[in-house]
Amino acid sequence: MTNERSAKITIGGLDYELILTTKATKEIAKRYGDLEDLGEKLMKAENFEMALDEIVWLITLLANQSIYIHNRLNEEKKELLTEDDVELLTSPVEMATFKDAIMEAMFKGTKRYIESEEADTKNEVVE
Repeated sequence: MTNERSAKITIGGLDYELILTTKATKEIAKRYGDLEDLGEKLMKAENFEMALDEIVWLITLLANQSIYIHNRLNEEKKELLTEDDVELLTSPVEMATFKDAIMEAMFKGTKRYIESEEADTKNEVVE
């Protein structure tokens, strides 16, 4: 369903899809201003703890989007992931791979698909 716009991670033995939705984009905008400011904030985090906090927040936000979608479309509800869950069930080493998954989900979520149309016959040169 959302594979073309998601990145997968595993937390505590469970797979999660990170998805950049419009809802998540609004939350990111509230916190950072826009998506470009997010990248800058992550790269210039004043200390390691602050950088980890931001990555944990993003993972929780993006992973919960797939849970919100699931819960909206299915009667069987899944429990939302919390920042505490992410912190307790991961190691700092995993955060590096999660950072890549965050960037992949962001890229896929903002990717533009351009379809080319067949040439319009009105503009063809007739000899």
